[in-house]
Amino acid sequence: MGLIEQIVARAKSDRQRIVLPESLEDRTITAADRALADGLADIILIGSREEILAKASSLGLSNIGKATIIDPASSEKTAVYANLLYELRKNKGMTLEDASKLVLNPLYFGCLIIKNGDGDGQISGALSTTGDTLRPALQIIKCAPGISCVSGAMLLVTKAPEFGEEGVLVVGDVAVTPMPDAGQLSQIAVCTARTARSVAGFAEPKVAMLSFSTKGSAKHEVVDKVVEATRLARELEPGLNIDGELQADAALVPSVGAKKAPGSAIAGKANVLVLPNLEVGNIAYKLVQRLGSADAIGPILQGIARPVNDLSRGCSVDDIYKMIAITACQAMDSH
Repeated sequence: MGLIEQIVARAKSDRQRIVLPESLEDRTITAADRALADGLADIILIGSREEILAKASSLGLSNIGKATIIDPASSEKTAVYANLLYELRKNKGMTLEDASKLVLNPLYFGCLIIKNGDGDGQISGALSTTGDTLRPALQIIKCAPGISCVSGAMLLVTKAPEFGEEGVLVVGDVAVTPMPDAGQLSQIAVCTARTARSVAGFAEPKVAMLSFSTKGSAKHEVVDKVVEATRLARELEPGLNIDGELQADAALVPSVGAKKAPGSAIAGKANVLVLPNLEVGNIAYKLVQRLGSADAIGPILQGIARPVNDLSRGCSVDDIYKMIAITACQAMDSH
């Protein structure tokens, strides 16, 4: 069974309530229909029931009636959510009138559903920008305990089974934080390990903190940052199997790891790779994807208290379906 099939099977085993606020977008509603048909998740669509069912009919979709459809314009929960939003944001200057208007925005309404315990995760981005997806999530759901920065992980499914977990590696950050300091990098390490467990299904994440240096082979302030981040990650999550700083070959190749970092529990065995900054992370995964013909799945947003994921505006129906499964797996782990 391939990685995606494993993720889908895990999602089906404990169905989560996944909110899709872009309910009239063709790819989104089609993916929702497929998810409902397969029992992948319990889907919550935001918008007019009449308009959503009409859209489903026009696309020949037959399962949307199984979704929970909530219209912010008429829902009895709208006032509850407006009050919740006001309480969360009044110290930032939000009035109840402001909250009553903003709650009608599906991206905000969806995050309020989750904050109130009425849903488990949200996916948007087929129509919305990353900023529009993240803003309500950070204002309403906020970061996970001990975490102050959001990051993005990528699942790399390579054709090299000798590396990672049968060729699967989890890499972060590839999407959000351009120049993390040591504290932020430690959080990215912890969050990427959690994603490796909840989404990739790794029983034991083995985290390598990557650099151009292995165990002091080079001296530079950016190396010092990785060393400090490794120390802080151990404090943030005691028991995390992590080591650094390691060069990529020392992290992945047993013979190189044994030579460059003798005695390391991670060298040559890493299945989670934490890159020192976003520039390196984004370039690295795309090189592996294109030159190594690897499948790149993600990015998967991490660090938010409950999962909220961002789609590319060029995403396919299949991409959204997979992200529903991924978000469901994250939700199980964040209860």
